[in-house]
Amino acid sequence: MAPIRPGFGNQDLCLLKRRSFLLLKLTAVVFATLLFCEFLIYYLVIFWCDWPEVKTPAHDSGQKTLKAMFLADTHLLGEVRGHWLDKLRREWQMERAFQTALWLLQPEVVFILGDVFDEGKWSSPQAWADDVQRFRKIFRHPRHVQLKVVAGNHDIGFHYEMSTYKIKRFEKVFNPKRLFSWKGTNFVMVNSVALEGDGCHICSKAEAELLEISHQLNCSREERGSGPCRDVPLLPASAPVLLQHFPLYRRSDANCSGEDAAPLEERGIPFKERYDVLSREASQQLLWWLRPRLILSGHTHSACEVLHGAGIPEISVPSFSWRNRNNPSFIMGSMTPTEYALAKCYLPHEATVLATYCVAAGLLAVLLLVHSRLLPSPFLLGWNLLRKFKTT
Repeated sequence: MAPIRPGFGNQDLCLLKRRSFLLLKLTAVVFATLLFCEFLIYYLVIFWCDWPEVKTPAHDSGQKTLKAMFLADTHLLGEVRGHWLDKLRREWQMERAFQTALWLLQPEVVFILGDVFDEGKWSSPQAWADDVQRFRKIFRHPRHVQLKVVAGNHDIGFHYEMSTYKIKRFEKVFNPKRLFSWKGTNFVMVNSVALEGDGCHICSKAEAELLEISHQLNCSREERGSGPCRDVPLLPASAPVLLQHFPLYRRSDANCSGEDAAPLEERGIPFKERYDVLSREASQQLLWWLRPRLILSGHTHSACEVLHGAGIPEISVPSFSWRNRNNPSFIMGSMTPTEYALAKCYLPHEATVLATYCVAAGLLAVLLLVHSRLLPSPFLLGWNLLRKFKTT
């Protein structure tokens, strides 16, 4: 009969307790890191965003204030260029950011200024259906919140790529109406890809729609008479807000500034008309036809603010996705028929999240090394140093 080694059971139990305690600590660190980086950080960052106030309070002027959210260039990846890990990471970021913003800020309407999809310009019918399904999941919203989407070049292709089929496919998912009015504020949503000015069928139709809207807006600014405005449905007598994907013509981003503007080395690069920005002619036409009081656009993925004509401001909205920039953001607008106020709300920086994961990984490595006795416990090491200091 083999002799029983005294104390073996106690040593085994002690080892088991140490391993269980280590597993508990590792699990706690992993869980806390995931909870912070994938959920809590969005609430902590967006919590500090607040709706701007118009100069004349709505209750003083008798006007109602509309809370509108503007974001751009979400670029949901497709089946060709979209790696599954890239899709998972960036789409989760946009979903959490959007859902958190809806819950905390309670906007009444959300506008997405084009390039919703990354591969809409060439995606197959099945790939398009899959992309739309993912979009509806990410940007789901309550019924009382309206979601309006403008077409971008990645949704329907550039002028030389777009077709009637792609436009109808896009408009079947997103409301094709170009004019939207709420609480006395008019919004004109332009298919800026079609403003090529070459007389193509799609371009001519887009220009005809804008001319009709221009006529309707002009009649609404004037009193109904016996002339051509007699049978025109009247809109609120308010200068519109122009929403589109391509910015109006500007030479470059050289005059843009701010932490989310284009990198310094890229700001002086000249823009190409009909590719980076609208042509001079199309830009002048929009300003002349619609006479907007504010313009918001996307496409560049970076922020910029420029003035057109008689001081009409245009705001370029940065991309909403980590795939296009480290510090995405969106615009919050308090709109009345005569005034507006804008504020920018930044989302968590991707670098902050990655740094948090690196720190957590380092902490896990320290815990494992201490458990393996390859590294002295920081607490024990500190205690020994304190004792030495006291004895000296």
